[in-house]
Parts: sequence; C-alpha cells; structure tokens
Amino acid sequence: MTMKARLRTDSSGNITIMMEGGLDFENSMPFKRELEGIVKDNPTCQITLDLNRLDFVGSSGIGYFVETIKSLNDQKDQIRLSNVRTEFLKVFKLYDLDLMSLMIEEFDRDETEGMSQMFANRKNTYQN
Repeated sequence: MTMKARLRTDSSGNITIMMEGGLDFENSMPFKRELEGIVKDNPTCQITLDLNRLDFVGSSGIGYFVETIKSLNDQKDQIRLSNVRTEFLKVFKLYDLDLMSLMIEEFDRDETEGMSQMFANRKNTYQN
C-alpha cells in the first residue's frame, strides 16, 4: 500500500503534513527519514501530522511510526497529531498511551458549548 504526504505551511511557519493512503512497514522507514529531515530543517516550528485521509494503519508499520514520533519529541515537544480516526485511536493506544497526549483536541474551541444555557433554558424563546 502506498502513502502520500502533502506539506502545508501556515503564515506562522508551522507545518501540517497531510497523510494519505496507508501506513505500513514498507513506507514507515522512508517516512521516518523525511520527518527527521523536516524537523532538522525547521527546528522552531510546530509540526502537525493530519491523519484524516489515512486509510490503513498496519500493525508492522505502527510501531515504527510511534517510535519515530517519540524519538523526535524527546528532543523537543514539536510534533502533534490531528484528525485521528477512532479506529486508529485503538491501535495507537495499544502501542503507546503517551502518544495520546500529542493529539490536538479538535473541539477545544466549541462555540456551541454554552448555547443550551443561552437559549434552551429560557421560558420564552420568542415573542408573539
């Protein structure tokens, strides 16, 4: 299975790597080398791995993936994970619980959080 990665840099210089396809043993080592190069060339930026379009995570490749992220984050806390599918969360939990702390909370800024108290609890929500 093949894996593609597209890089996007925002105005602050932070990098998002959008991963597509499958993560297995064959492409985990080339991915590790590429990611190490990106970290070396961009030591001060935040790097986010967007896993939304990742279709397959093989058991043979996930170990290398987790070890790569851990080893690169040991030097500095630079790499985060985003848009991790629920079926992959289970696999990541099996290999390393600490990796869960690297995930970006997708709904931290939920603007609808207080709406029930603003609107639902009112006795009259409109006037005739």
